[in-house]
Amino acid sequence: MAKSNRKVPGLNASSMADVSFLLLTFFLLVSNMDVDSGLARRLPPPPQSEEQTSVDVQRRNLLVVLVNAQNETMVTNQQGTEWYANEAELRGEVGGKPALKDKVKEFVLNTSNSSELPELEEQDFGAPIGVVPVTASHVVSIQNDATTSYKAYIAVQNEVVRAYNELREEGARKYFNTSYGELTEEQKTQINDLYPQRISEAEPKNYGGGQ
Repeated sequence: MAKSNRKVPGLNASSMADVSFLLLTFFLLVSNMDVDSGLARRLPPPPQSEEQTSVDVQRRNLLVVLVNAQNETMVTNQQGTEWYANEAELRGEVGGKPALKDKVKEFVLNTSNSSELPELEEQDFGAPIGVVPVTASHVVSIQNDATTSYKAYIAVQNEVVRAYNELREEGARKYFNTSYGELTEEQKTQINDLYPQRISEAEPKNYGGGQ
């Protein structure tokens, strides 16, 4: 019986590469990828002129939130200074101190018209809000040490932003009798104008130790 000399065909390497590419594309499209959580916040628009790049902020209008090298948070304004040792204290869960968000809300609202808190001025926000006294010149300045941990810095930012979110939610229920998420875009703009996020983030510096 004659021996067969038929050759086995080789694999087409170029076809395998095409299949691999298609599989990779498929998995990229259908796979869920975990991403780092961040802050959903709209930043203020850039200055329109050189005159706007330098703003003289009166001391009463400034709340400084400083995170040092030990990840401790110092909150200070004309009313005094409060130290927070960790994230639990920031949220008011331990230590018997007011939560950071509550200090920010008190600063932004100045419902007592204190001379140590931002100056109130009346502004018209349209119906149904009308003319309301607001701290139009207040600034919350977040500063951190060059060696502050990312987690500690984000914890502070989250609490400051949470204060503004609560103010907007409360404003929506007060003036529109519904949640902020249920407002129309025009109504959201009114509430955002009533409680604008006036947050300044300074470049990291070497501030050093704690209390």
